[in-house]
Amino acid sequence: MKKQRSFIVFLAFSMIYSFFACQPGGAEQNTGATANAAAQPAPGGGQASVKDENSEPNVVKVAMNSPDHTTLVAALKAADLVDAMANVGPFTVFAPTNAAFDALPAGTVEGLLKPEKKADLSNILKYHVTTSALTDIMLQDGMTLGMANGGKATIKKNGDKLMINDANVLGVVKASNGMVYVIDKVLLPQ
Repeated sequence: MKKQRSFIVFLAFSMIYSFFACQPGGAEQNTGATANAAAQPAPGGGQASVKDENSEPNVVKVAMNSPDHTTLVAALKAADLVDAMANVGPFTVFAPTNAAFDALPAGTVEGLLKPEKKADLSNILKYHVTTSALTDIMLQDGMTLGMANGGKATIKKNGDKLMINDANVLGVVKASNGMVYVIDKVLLPQ
C-alpha cells in the first residue's frame, strides 16, 4: 500500500509538472531551461533551415558562407540535396569552386540546373560526397573512395599535394558534420 501511494504521488507530480512545462511561461521557462530559439527550424523547413549562430557550421553552411561556392550551393538547391547534406553525416565533401564549374563546356551548368535534369545533377553532386569524415591524414595515395552515388574516386597524394581523380585539393575546412575539401575541378562520374 505504501509503495502504491508513493507511485501515485510521483505520477500526480509528474503530470502537474508536465502540464505547466507545456504552457507558455511554464516550468521550463521559469527554470531557465528554455530551448535555444535560434536552433528551431523555420516552419516547413528542413535541417538546413535551422538557425544556429553558435555551433560550428555544417558542410552546407560552409559552402553557403563561401563566395567561391555559389554555383555549388545553387546546384545543391536545384537537386534538393541541401537538407540531406545538412544532416548529421558524417560526410566528406569535395567542393568544386565556381571557377571549376565555369571550366565545364558552355551551357553545361545551366542545362543541369533545369528541373528535367535533376537526376543527372544529383548523380554528379553525390559523386562529390563520401559518407565518412576523412581528414587529410586518413587519405592515402591510391586509396579508392566509395562515393554517395555508388561510384568510386581515387585519391592521389604526393607530399603535401592532394588530389581526387584529376582535381587538386586547394584547401580543407572542418565542419560540424564532416570535412569539406575545396577542389579545382568538377568530378564527373564514369
